[in-house]
Amino acid sequence: MSADRPQPTLDPAGDAEDRMVAMHSDPRFLDLKRRLTRFVFPASVAFLAWYLLYVVMSVYARGVMSTVLFGDVNVALVFGVLQFVTTFGIAILYSRYADRRLDPVADDLRAELTTPSARTDLWGGRP
Repeated sequence: MSADRPQPTLDPAGDAEDRMVAMHSDPRFLDLKRRLTRFVFPASVAFLAWYLLYVVMSVYARGVMSTVLFGDVNVALVFGVLQFVTTFGIAILYSRYADRRLDPVADDLRAELTTPSARTDLWGGRP
């Protein structure tokens, strides 16, 4: 992009599509994406590793998985139930994380995008 080229601004009524495209380079939007990635990537990796451990243990460590803990409950059953507990735990943690770290910023950005009088230049700054 040429430095002598004027920076185009959106008209006061604002075109919703242009504002959405401009929002992609807004530092607040980029920070929001980073915050989301900071939770989702580690949680996904941890859960997939935990799930694959369950599958691998079920296939290659049948002796361990068939170990009776008490009554009719064995290690495989406990692993299976813990898969559900982990799923709900991650969902609860994500909900709390989103309420604290994602939703306030997302609400501000959404309000800015949906307000007809919101006027931003194409690089996300305020005039």
